[in-house]
Amino acid sequence: MSDKLPLLPTTVIGSHAIPSWFWTVTEEISKGNYGSTDIGEAFDDAVDLAMLDQQRAGIDVITDGEMRRWYFVQSFYERMTGIVEEPPLRKIGLYAYDSPPRYSAVEKVTVPEGLGIVEEFKYAKVHSDRPLKATCPGPLTLTMHIRPGQSYRDRHELAWEFAAVINAELKALVREGADFIQIDEPSFAIIPGEFKSWIEMYNAAVDGVNAKLALHICFGNLSSRPRGRRTYKWMFPEVLEAKADQLVFEYSNREMSEIDLWPQFGIESELGAGVIDVKSFHVETPEDVAGRIESILEYVPAEKLFVNPDCGFFQLPRWITQLKLDAMVSGTKLVRGRLGLN
Repeated sequence: MSDKLPLLPTTVIGSHAIPSWFWTVTEEISKGNYGSTDIGEAFDDAVDLAMLDQQRAGIDVITDGEMRRWYFVQSFYERMTGIVEEPPLRKIGLYAYDSPPRYSAVEKVTVPEGLGIVEEFKYAKVHSDRPLKATCPGPLTLTMHIRPGQSYRDRHELAWEFAAVINAELKALVREGADFIQIDEPSFAIIPGEFKSWIEMYNAAVDGVNAKLALHICFGNLSSRPRGRRTYKWMFPEVLEAKADQLVFEYSNREMSEIDLWPQFGIESELGAGVIDVKSFHVETPEDVAGRIESILEYVPAEKLFVNPDCGFFQLPRWITQLKLDAMVSGTKLVRGRLGLN
């Protein structure tokens, strides 16, 4: 893929904003008012629109917008056996990290038909001629809303169960032609634990996967609120043991903090740098974006830098998402011009 891309390629993290009509669609589906053909058509249309928005903005490497998923990981639980839903912790007030449905493992958890990411990719590659990035939550993050119950000693043991599931999914993606795959692990920054063991688990999930691999670590983005301690430095140097061609970090929401980690640790992997703040309604100007990119280029070579938002756009309205994508692409073009690349 890399030989087809310009210097400073632009991409997205994964999720796209939900169009207003699609919120209504999901409500009608939940009421049983759509048939299977209606449902399939609606989701196909949502994917088509997400990819079209990215293409119109000029994004170099697009995704399917994760439009067939719901609240990042919630829809994956519908594909699992061995879990039951628990009573909600809180129903009143603002939707936050104690609001999503939670589950308990009552027996060995299985995903008999896979996570469905292969089917997502197969549709997207037929309906777009742009380079594609496939995205998949990591094993630790897949356990985000599952309690180990009596079936597993702890969450760590349950997450290892998912490492094998993810490995099979990723290898199937490669067989379908995926050559750029991003693993999302916000739980690395959110859940206390032995970081070294998290990296070992990630490496097991990607073992033998013959594709460009990106590891995305953020600090949570539910209702535009972070959850994890917003620093990466404590993860070093252990995170460099991850089998990842690219590390994808959020910077713009943190006022470009820690952009100097690459020379500090002699990092050779690529950086997917977040230069668009998805937690803010402020729309960056192209000059804002160019300035952020240029500040990163003081520490990271241009040939090792990808340009992306901090996180997915699921929590933002579509109109502001489009403006932010436009600004990201325009700002990147400004930098390419100043480098004599346009």
